[in-house]
Amino acid sequence: MVTKLDKTAENVVQLLKERGLVLSAAESCTGGLISAEITAVSGSSDVFGFGFVTYANEAKMKLLGVKEETLSAVGAVSEETAKQMANGARRVSGADIAVSVTGIAGPTGGTTEKPVGTVYIGFSSAEKTYAVRYLFGGRGFPDAKDSREAIRYETAFNALDTVIKEIKQTQK
Repeated sequence: MVTKLDKTAENVVQLLKERGLVLSAAESCTGGLISAEITAVSGSSDVFGFGFVTYANEAKMKLLGVKEETLSAVGAVSEETAKQMANGARRVSGADIAVSVTGIAGPTGGTTEKPVGTVYIGFSSAEKTYAVRYLFGGRGFPDAKDSREAIRYETAFNALDTVIKEIKQTQK
């Protein structure tokens, strides 16, 4: 069965090929799901060379150059961390664009300020870098086995959708 996540990954690969772009991904809460979805598409090796699973803060710092000061001041689940992850993935990989995700998939780990489902999706290109905060509840993924998986799927879907929107908007 092809899911909407699978179809979105296929669309990303197709758009990257059409525009001659290379994508990199830096993932925390999705644990490699974005990279897995992209690489499940035949021919993705032409447009995807690097995926970083940086679950631990040490990995974020060591592999992507996320600043220790950022992690101490605002935490791993923050706009600034997502931006630094996306920038680091693009810089280290040499990709044209990069997407990053960091969040709390649950069912534990949430706080009043950052409840379960809080996710930041970051994007980086030569033209811009930004991150957006989301609060996901796994809506739209009824086939997920539990709420954690549903939040991870919703995060991956929205990260890939961000890539599609950015390519269409800026790469005309």
